[in-house]
Amino acid sequence: MRRFLRLALIQRFFESWREEGLRPALRKMRNYLIIQWHGRAPSFLKPKGSITAPEHYLRGTWAEIARADGFHATRRMQDGPRLALIGDLNLAQCRKYRIEQLDEFWEAQGVRIEYSHYEDIPRCVRILQNATHLMEYRLQSNPLTEMFRYEARRLGMPVLWDIDDPLFSVSAYETYGNMAALDPGMKAHFVSEAPKYATMMNGADVLTFSTPGLVEHAAQYSSRPAFLRRNFADTATLSDGAQAMARKQPLDGFTVVFASGSQGHEADFEEIAPQVEAFVTADPTRRLMILGHFQVKMLSRALRAQTVQHSFLPYDEYLATLASADVAVMPLLDDLFNRCKSGVRVIDAASVGVPAIVSAVGDLPNLVTPETGFLARQQADWRQALEALAADPARQAAMGQAARTTLEQRWSAQAADHIVSPELIEWVQR
Repeated sequence: MRRFLRLALIQRFFESWREEGLRPALRKMRNYLIIQWHGRAPSFLKPKGSITAPEHYLRGTWAEIARADGFHATRRMQDGPRLALIGDLNLAQCRKYRIEQLDEFWEAQGVRIEYSHYEDIPRCVRILQNATHLMEYRLQSNPLTEMFRYEARRLGMPVLWDIDDPLFSVSAYETYGNMAALDPGMKAHFVSEAPKYATMMNGADVLTFSTPGLVEHAAQYSSRPAFLRRNFADTATLSDGAQAMARKQPLDGFTVVFASGSQGHEADFEEIAPQVEAFVTADPTRRLMILGHFQVKMLSRALRAQTVQHSFLPYDEYLATLASADVAVMPLLDDLFNRCKSGVRVIDAASVGVPAIVSAVGDLPNLVTPETGFLARQQADWRQALEALAADPARQAAMGQAARTTLEQRWSAQAADHIVSPELIEWVQR
Protein backbone atom coordinates (compact mmCIF):
# COMPACT_ATOMS: atom_id res chain seq x y z
CA MET A 1 0.00 0.00 0.00
CA ARG A 2 2.90 2.35 0.73
CA ARG A 3 3.88 2.41 -2.96
CA PHE A 4 0.45 3.92 -3.77
CA LEU A 5 0.75 6.68 -1.15
CA ARG A 6 4.07 8.24 -2.13
CA LEU A 7 4.15 12.02 -1.73
CA ALA A 8 4.98 12.52 -5.42
CA LEU A 9 1.86 10.63 -6.49
CA ILE A 10 -0.35 12.54 -4.05
CA GLN A 11 1.03 15.84 -5.33
CA ARG A 12 0.42 14.75 -8.92
CA PHE A 13 -3.21 13.91 -8.12
CA PHE A 14 -3.89 17.34 -6.63
CA GLU A 15 -2.13 19.08 -9.54
CA SER A 16 -4.37 17.19 -11.96
CA TRP A 17 -7.45 18.06 -9.89
CA ARG A 18 -6.53 21.75 -9.92
CA GLU A 19 -5.72 21.90 -13.66
CA GLU A 20 -8.27 19.50 -15.15
CA GLY A 21 -11.02 18.96 -12.59
CA LEU A 22 -11.92 16.20 -10.13
CA ARG A 23 -13.36 13.61 -12.55
CA PRO A 24 -10.35 13.54 -14.91
CA ALA A 25 -8.02 13.39 -11.88
CA LEU A 26 -9.93 10.46 -10.40
CA ARG A 27 -9.92 8.68 -13.76
CA LYS A 28 -6.15 9.11 -14.08
CA MET A 29 -5.65 7.86 -10.54
CA ARG A 30 -7.80 4.78 -11.23
CA ASN A 31 -5.89 3.96 -14.43
CA TYR A 32 -2.54 4.38 -12.69
CA LEU A 33 -3.53 2.14 -9.78
CA ILE A 34 -4.66 -0.58 -12.17
CA ILE A 35 -1.42 -0.67 -14.13
CA GLN A 36 0.64 -0.32 -10.93
CA TRP A 37 -1.22 -3.28 -9.42
CA HIS A 38 -0.28 -5.35 -12.47
CA GLY A 39 3.33 -4.21 -12.25
CA ARG A 40 3.39 -2.18 -15.46
CA ALA A 41 3.58 1.39 -14.14
CA PRO A 42 6.82 3.40 -14.45
CA SER A 43 9.06 3.01 -11.45
CA PHE A 44 10.22 5.91 -9.27
CA LEU A 45 13.04 3.71 -7.99
CA LYS A 46 15.17 3.36 -11.13
CA PRO A 47 18.80 3.12 -10.00
CA LYS A 48 20.73 6.34 -10.37
CA GLY A 49 22.89 6.28 -13.46
CA SER A 50 20.91 3.47 -15.09
CA ILE A 51 21.34 3.24 -18.86
CA THR A 52 18.10 1.34 -19.39
CA ALA A 53 16.04 4.44 -20.15
CA PRO A 54 15.33 4.94 -23.88
CA GLU A 55 16.99 8.35 -23.89
CA HIS A 56 20.25 6.67 -22.79
CA TYR A 57 20.36 4.41 -25.86
CA LEU A 58 23.31 6.27 -27.38
CA ARG A 59 25.12 7.16 -24.18
CA GLY A 60 27.63 4.31 -24.32
CA THR A 61 28.39 4.96 -27.98
CA TRP A 62 28.85 8.67 -27.38
CA ALA A 63 31.21 8.01 -24.48
CA GLU A 64 33.31 5.57 -26.48
CA ILE A 65 33.76 7.73 -29.56
CA ALA A 66 34.35 10.84 -27.45
CA ARG A 67 37.22 9.11 -25.62
CA ALA A 68 38.62 8.11 -29.02
CA ASP A 69 38.54 11.78 -30.09
CA GLY A 70 36.05 11.00 -32.87
CA PHE A 71 32.88 12.53 -31.52
CA HIS A 72 32.13 15.10 -34.21
CA ALA A 73 31.46 13.97 -37.78
CA THR A 74 31.09 15.80 -41.07
CA ARG A 75 27.93 15.78 -43.16
CA ARG A 76 28.31 13.57 -46.26
CA MET A 77 26.82 14.82 -49.53
CA GLN A 78 28.76 12.72 -52.06
CA ASP A 79 25.73 10.62 -52.97
CA GLY A 80 23.28 13.51 -52.82
CA PRO A 81 21.08 14.68 -49.96
CA ARG A 82 19.34 12.14 -47.75
CA LEU A 83 16.56 12.98 -45.32
CA ALA A 84 16.09 11.09 -42.07
CA LEU A 85 12.47 11.77 -41.14
CA ILE A 86 11.65 11.01 -37.52
CA GLY A 87 8.11 11.72 -36.46
CA ASP A 88 4.95 10.91 -34.59
CA LEU A 89 3.22 8.54 -37.02
CA ASN A 90 0.20 7.63 -34.89
CA LEU A 91 -2.45 9.60 -36.82
CA ALA A 92 -3.28 7.86 -40.11
CA GLN A 93 -4.16 11.05 -42.00
CA CYS A 94 -1.02 12.84 -40.80
CA ARG A 95 1.17 9.86 -41.59
CA LYS A 96 -0.13 9.79 -45.15
CA TYR A 97 0.03 13.49 -45.96
CA ARG A 98 3.16 14.54 -44.04
CA ILE A 99 5.27 11.37 -44.16
CA GLU A 100 4.49 8.66 -46.68
CA GLN A 101 3.81 10.85 -49.70
CA LEU A 102 7.18 12.58 -49.33
CA ASP A 103 8.93 9.57 -50.89
CA GLU A 104 7.48 10.44 -54.26
CA PHE A 105 7.99 14.18 -53.93
CA TRP A 106 11.59 14.20 -52.77
CA GLU A 107 12.69 11.43 -55.15
CA ALA A 108 11.64 13.70 -58.02
CA GLN A 109 13.97 16.36 -56.58
CA GLY A 110 16.91 13.96 -56.35
CA VAL A 111 16.58 13.55 -52.58
CA ARG A 112 16.38 10.18 -50.85
CA ILE A 113 14.33 9.80 -47.68
CA GLU A 114 13.85 7.24 -44.92
CA TYR A 115 11.38 7.62 -42.08
CA SER A 116 10.69 6.12 -38.68
CA HIS A 117 8.36 6.51 -35.75
CA TYR A 118 10.26 8.28 -33.00
CA GLU A 119 9.74 5.39 -30.56
CA ASP A 120 11.49 2.91 -32.87
CA ILE A 121 14.88 3.83 -31.45
CA PRO A 122 17.14 1.40 -33.36
CA ARG A 123 15.63 2.40 -36.70
CA CYS A 124 15.84 6.12 -35.86
CA VAL A 125 19.51 5.79 -34.97
CA ARG A 126 20.21 3.76 -38.11
CA ILE A 127 18.65 6.18 -40.55
CA LEU A 128 20.45 9.08 -38.89
CA GLN A 129 23.80 7.48 -39.70
CA ASN A 130 23.03 7.55 -43.43
CA ALA A 131 21.42 10.99 -43.58
CA THR A 132 22.56 14.48 -44.47
CA HIS A 133 19.51 16.23 -42.96
CA LEU A 134 17.18 15.49 -40.07
CA MET A 135 13.50 16.22 -40.56
CA GLU A 136 11.32 16.09 -37.44
CA TYR A 137 7.57 15.78 -37.82
CA ARG A 138 5.12 16.66 -35.06
CA LEU A 139 7.72 16.13 -32.35
CA GLN A 140 7.78 17.79 -28.95
CA SER A 141 10.74 18.22 -26.67
CA ASN A 142 11.41 15.22 -24.45
CA PRO A 143 14.52 13.21 -23.52
CA LEU A 144 14.09 10.83 -26.46
CA THR A 145 13.61 13.45 -29.19
CA GLU A 146 16.42 15.51 -27.70
CA MET A 147 18.71 12.48 -27.96
CA PHE A 148 17.96 12.15 -31.68
CA ARG A 149 18.57 15.82 -32.28
CA TYR A 150 21.83 15.69 -30.33
CA GLU A 151 22.95 12.79 -32.51
CA ALA A 152 22.05 14.76 -35.62
CA ARG A 153 24.13 17.69 -34.40
CA ARG A 154 27.02 15.33 -33.61
CA LEU A 155 26.84 14.13 -37.20
CA GLY A 156 26.91 17.70 -38.45
CA MET A 157 23.50 17.77 -40.07
CA PRO A 158 20.96 20.62 -40.19
CA VAL A 159 17.50 20.13 -38.70
CA LEU A 160 14.07 20.82 -40.19
CA TRP A 161 10.92 20.74 -38.02
CA ASP A 162 7.53 20.17 -39.65
CA ILE A 163 3.95 20.33 -38.38
CA ASP A 164 0.41 20.61 -39.73
CA ASP A 165 -1.47 21.87 -36.66
CA PRO A 166 -0.67 24.71 -34.23
CA LEU A 167 0.19 22.31 -31.41
CA PHE A 168 2.74 24.84 -30.16
CA SER A 169 0.11 27.54 -29.60
CA VAL A 170 -1.67 28.09 -26.29
CA SER A 171 -3.62 30.93 -27.89
CA ALA A 172 -4.92 28.59 -30.62
CA TYR A 173 -6.00 25.90 -28.15
CA GLU A 174 -7.70 28.31 -25.77
CA THR A 175 -9.95 29.61 -28.57
CA TYR A 176 -10.41 26.26 -30.39
CA GLY A 177 -14.14 25.57 -30.62
CA ASN A 178 -13.68 21.82 -31.13
CA MET A 179 -12.32 21.47 -27.60
CA ALA A 180 -15.88 21.97 -26.32
CA ALA A 181 -16.76 18.51 -27.63
CA LEU A 182 -13.95 16.83 -25.69
CA ASP A 183 -13.18 16.03 -22.07
CA PRO A 184 -11.91 19.22 -20.37
CA GLY A 185 -8.92 17.22 -19.26
CA MET A 186 -7.83 16.75 -22.85
CA LYS A 187 -7.78 20.48 -23.48
CA ALA A 188 -5.73 21.04 -20.33
CA HIS A 189 -3.32 18.36 -21.48
CA PHE A 190 -2.92 19.87 -24.97
CA VAL A 191 -2.33 23.34 -23.53
CA SER A 192 0.29 22.01 -21.11
CA GLU A 193 2.11 20.29 -23.98
CA ALA A 194 2.23 23.36 -26.24
CA PRO A 195 5.49 24.77 -24.81
CA LYS A 196 7.22 21.46 -25.53
CA TYR A 197 6.35 21.77 -29.22
CA ALA A 198 7.50 25.39 -29.21
CA THR A 199 10.81 24.37 -27.65
CA MET A 200 11.38 21.76 -30.34
CA MET A 201 10.36 24.22 -33.05
CA ASN A 202 12.77 26.88 -31.87
CA GLY A 203 15.71 24.48 -31.71
CA ALA A 204 15.51 23.64 -35.42
CA ASP A 205 17.28 25.45 -38.25
CA VAL A 206 14.23 25.81 -40.50
CA LEU A 207 10.50 25.13 -40.18
CA THR A 208 7.86 23.84 -42.61
CA PHE A 209 4.10 24.17 -42.29
CA SER A 210 1.12 22.85 -44.22
CA THR A 211 -0.78 26.11 -44.82
CA PRO A 212 -0.13 29.83 -45.25
CA GLY A 213 -2.20 30.48 -42.12
CA LEU A 214 0.02 28.20 -40.06
CA VAL A 215 3.17 29.86 -41.42
CA GLU A 216 1.77 33.23 -40.39
CA HIS A 217 0.71 32.10 -36.92
CA ALA A 218 4.01 30.33 -36.21
CA ALA A 219 5.85 33.61 -36.80
CA GLN A 220 4.37 34.77 -33.47
CA TYR A 221 6.20 31.93 -31.71
CA SER A 222 9.43 31.61 -33.65
CA SER A 223 11.85 33.71 -35.70
CA ARG A 224 13.25 30.66 -37.49
CA PRO A 225 12.98 30.64 -41.32
CA ALA A 226 9.54 29.19 -42.15
CA PHE A 227 8.55 27.58 -45.45
CA LEU A 228 5.28 26.31 -46.91
CA ARG A 229 4.86 22.64 -47.85
CA ARG A 230 1.21 22.01 -48.59
CA ASN A 231 -0.44 18.62 -48.58
CA PHE A 232 -1.08 17.25 -52.06
CA ALA A 233 -2.49 14.27 -53.93
CA ASP A 234 0.23 11.69 -54.45
CA THR A 235 0.16 8.91 -57.04
CA ALA A 236 -1.39 6.46 -54.57
CA THR A 237 -4.24 8.86 -53.79
CA LEU A 238 -4.95 9.48 -57.46
CA SER A 239 -4.79 5.76 -58.24
CA ASP A 240 -6.99 4.72 -55.31
CA GLY A 241 -9.41 7.51 -56.18
CA ALA A 242 -9.62 6.42 -59.82
CA GLN A 243 -10.33 2.84 -58.76
CA ALA A 244 -13.01 4.01 -56.34
CA MET A 245 -14.64 6.05 -59.13
CA ALA A 246 -14.56 3.06 -61.48
CA ARG A 247 -16.22 0.82 -58.90
CA LYS A 248 -18.63 3.51 -57.73
CA GLN A 249 -22.09 2.26 -56.81
CA PRO A 250 -24.33 5.33 -56.51
CA LEU A 251 -26.89 5.22 -53.76
CA ASP A 252 -30.54 5.93 -54.39
CA GLY A 253 -31.56 9.50 -53.77
CA PHE A 254 -28.98 12.11 -52.75
CA THR A 255 -26.15 11.59 -50.25
CA VAL A 256 -24.37 14.31 -48.28
CA VAL A 257 -21.12 13.14 -46.69
CA PHE A 258 -19.26 14.56 -43.70
CA ALA A 259 -15.84 13.05 -42.93
CA SER A 260 -14.13 13.38 -39.56
CA GLY A 261 -10.58 12.11 -39.15
CA SER A 262 -10.24 13.00 -35.46
CA GLN A 263 -12.34 13.70 -32.40
CA GLY A 264 -14.09 16.99 -31.72
CA HIS A 265 -15.49 17.81 -35.16
CA GLU A 266 -19.05 17.70 -33.84
CA ALA A 267 -18.55 21.39 -33.03
CA ASP A 268 -17.78 22.12 -36.69
CA PHE A 269 -20.79 20.19 -37.95
CA GLU A 270 -23.08 21.86 -35.43
CA GLU A 271 -22.57 25.11 -37.34
CA ILE A 272 -24.40 23.70 -40.36
CA ALA A 273 -26.61 21.06 -38.71
CA PRO A 274 -29.86 23.06 -39.12
CA GLN A 275 -29.19 23.60 -42.83
CA VAL A 276 -28.26 19.96 -43.45
CA GLU A 277 -31.22 18.72 -41.43
CA ALA A 278 -33.65 20.92 -43.36
CA PHE A 279 -32.24 19.67 -46.65
CA VAL A 280 -32.03 15.96 -45.80
CA THR A 281 -35.38 15.62 -44.02
CA ALA A 282 -37.22 17.44 -46.84
CA ASP A 283 -36.98 14.24 -48.93
CA PRO A 284 -37.01 10.66 -47.59
CA THR A 285 -34.57 9.58 -50.35
CA ARG A 286 -31.87 11.91 -49.06
CA ARG A 287 -29.34 10.90 -46.43
CA LEU A 288 -26.40 12.13 -44.40
CA MET A 289 -23.36 9.85 -44.43
CA ILE A 290 -20.77 10.30 -41.67
CA LEU A 291 -17.30 8.82 -42.02
CA GLY A 292 -15.02 8.46 -39.02
CA HIS A 293 -15.18 9.84 -35.49
CA PHE A 294 -18.51 11.42 -34.63
CA GLN A 295 -21.09 11.30 -31.83
CA VAL A 296 -24.28 10.74 -33.81
CA LYS A 297 -26.34 11.27 -30.66
CA MET A 298 -25.82 15.02 -31.05
CA LEU A 299 -28.01 14.98 -34.17
CA SER A 300 -31.74 15.49 -33.95
CA ARG A 301 -33.93 12.40 -34.00
CA ALA A 302 -35.27 13.30 -37.44
CA LEU A 303 -31.79 13.64 -38.95
CA ARG A 304 -30.51 10.51 -37.23
CA ALA A 305 -33.27 8.55 -38.93
CA GLN A 306 -31.73 9.46 -42.30
CA THR A 307 -28.10 9.14 -41.27
CA VAL A 308 -25.67 6.29 -41.88
CA GLN A 309 -22.29 6.20 -40.14
CA HIS A 310 -19.13 4.30 -41.09
CA SER A 311 -16.37 3.93 -38.53
CA PHE A 312 -12.77 4.86 -39.28
CA LEU A 313 -11.70 2.93 -42.39
CA PRO A 314 -8.40 2.12 -44.16
CA TYR A 315 -7.70 4.80 -46.74
CA ASP A 316 -8.69 2.83 -49.85
CA GLU A 317 -11.95 1.71 -48.22
CA TYR A 318 -12.58 5.24 -47.04
CA LEU A 319 -12.23 6.54 -50.62
CA ALA A 320 -14.49 3.78 -51.96
CA THR A 321 -17.20 4.76 -49.46
CA LEU A 322 -16.67 8.47 -50.08
CA ALA A 323 -17.14 7.93 -53.83
CA SER A 324 -20.75 6.85 -53.30
CA ALA A 325 -21.70 10.33 -52.06
CA ASP A 326 -23.01 13.20 -54.18
CA VAL A 327 -21.38 16.07 -52.25
CA ALA A 328 -19.02 16.51 -49.33
CA VAL A 329 -19.64 19.21 -46.72
CA MET A 330 -16.63 20.66 -44.88
CA PRO A 331 -17.63 23.18 -42.20
CA LEU A 332 -15.02 24.76 -39.94
CA LEU A 333 -15.59 27.06 -37.02
CA ASP A 334 -13.86 30.37 -37.62
CA ASP A 335 -11.22 30.31 -34.88
CA LEU A 336 -7.45 30.63 -34.73
CA PHE A 337 -6.81 26.89 -34.74
CA ASN A 338 -9.00 26.24 -37.79
CA ARG A 339 -7.50 29.16 -39.71
CA CYS A 340 -4.35 27.04 -39.79
CA LYS A 341 -6.14 23.98 -41.20
CA SER A 342 -5.29 22.40 -44.56
CA GLY A 343 -7.61 21.15 -47.29
CA VAL A 344 -6.95 17.41 -47.11
CA ARG A 345 -10.69 16.63 -47.08
CA VAL A 346 -11.06 18.55 -50.34
CA ILE A 347 -8.21 16.45 -51.79
CA ASP A 348 -9.89 13.24 -50.64
CA ALA A 349 -13.26 14.19 -52.13
CA ALA A 350 -11.78 15.46 -55.40
CA SER A 351 -9.78 12.24 -55.82
CA VAL A 352 -13.09 10.35 -56.17
CA GLY A 353 -14.88 13.02 -58.21
CA VAL A 354 -17.08 14.41 -55.42
CA PRO A 355 -17.61 18.21 -55.29
CA ALA A 356 -17.26 20.00 -51.97
CA ILE A 357 -19.07 22.73 -50.05
CA VAL A 358 -16.57 24.39 -47.72
CA SER A 359 -16.33 27.11 -45.10
CA ALA A 360 -14.29 30.22 -45.87
CA VAL A 361 -11.79 29.22 -43.18
CA GLY A 362 -8.20 27.98 -43.30
CA ASP A 363 -6.83 26.69 -46.60
CA LEU A 364 -10.21 25.31 -47.76
CA PRO A 365 -11.13 28.31 -49.97
CA ASN A 366 -7.83 28.01 -51.84
CA LEU A 367 -8.65 24.48 -53.01
CA VAL A 368 -12.22 25.11 -54.22
CA THR A 369 -13.31 27.09 -57.30
CA PRO A 370 -16.82 27.78 -58.66
CA GLU A 371 -16.20 24.94 -61.14
CA THR A 372 -15.31 22.37 -58.48
CA GLY A 373 -17.50 23.27 -55.50
CA PHE A 374 -19.09 25.95 -53.37
CA LEU A 375 -17.71 28.42 -50.85
CA ALA A 376 -20.26 28.95 -48.07
CA ARG A 377 -19.79 32.33 -46.41
CA GLN A 378 -23.22 32.48 -44.73
CA GLN A 379 -25.50 29.90 -43.12
CA ALA A 380 -28.01 30.02 -45.96
CA ASP A 381 -25.29 29.22 -48.51
CA TRP A 382 -25.07 25.61 -47.31
CA ARG A 383 -28.66 24.66 -48.09
CA GLN A 384 -28.70 26.69 -51.31
CA ALA A 385 -25.68 24.78 -52.57
CA LEU A 386 -27.17 21.43 -51.56
CA GLU A 387 -30.46 22.21 -53.28
CA ALA A 388 -28.66 23.37 -56.43
CA LEU A 389 -26.75 20.09 -56.75
CA ALA A 390 -29.74 17.90 -55.90
CA ALA A 391 -31.84 19.66 -58.54
CA ASP A 392 -29.21 19.31 -61.28
CA PRO A 393 -27.48 15.90 -61.40
CA ALA A 394 -25.62 16.90 -64.58
CA ARG A 395 -24.09 19.88 -62.80
CA GLN A 396 -23.17 17.73 -59.83
CA ALA A 397 -21.37 15.24 -62.07
CA ALA A 398 -19.58 17.98 -64.00
CA MET A 399 -18.36 19.64 -60.81
CA GLY A 400 -17.08 16.32 -59.49
CA GLN A 401 -15.17 15.65 -62.70
CA ALA A 402 -13.75 19.19 -62.68
CA ALA A 403 -12.61 18.67 -59.07
CA ARG A 404 -10.79 15.50 -60.10
CA THR A 405 -9.14 17.17 -63.11
CA THR A 406 -8.05 20.17 -61.06
CA LEU A 407 -6.58 17.84 -58.44
CA GLU A 408 -4.50 16.05 -61.06
CA GLN A 409 -3.27 19.24 -62.68
CA ARG A 410 -2.80 21.63 -59.77
CA TRP A 411 -2.70 19.74 -56.49
CA SER A 412 -0.61 16.66 -57.35
CA ALA A 413 3.04 16.03 -56.38
CA GLN A 414 4.97 18.83 -58.03
CA ALA A 415 7.63 21.34 -57.11
CA ALA A 416 5.36 24.30 -57.83
CA ASP A 417 5.45 27.41 -55.67
CA HIS A 418 1.88 26.91 -54.40
CA ILE A 419 2.80 23.41 -53.17
CA VAL A 420 6.27 24.02 -51.74
CA SER A 421 8.42 27.08 -51.14
CA PRO A 422 11.37 27.01 -53.58
CA GLU A 423 13.65 27.99 -50.69
CA LEU A 424 12.89 24.66 -48.98
CA ILE A 425 14.10 22.62 -51.94
CA GLU A 426 17.23 24.79 -52.18
CA TRP A 427 17.88 24.32 -48.44
CA VAL A 428 17.72 20.52 -48.71
CA GLN A 429 19.78 20.30 -51.89
CA ARG A 430 22.69 22.51 -50.86
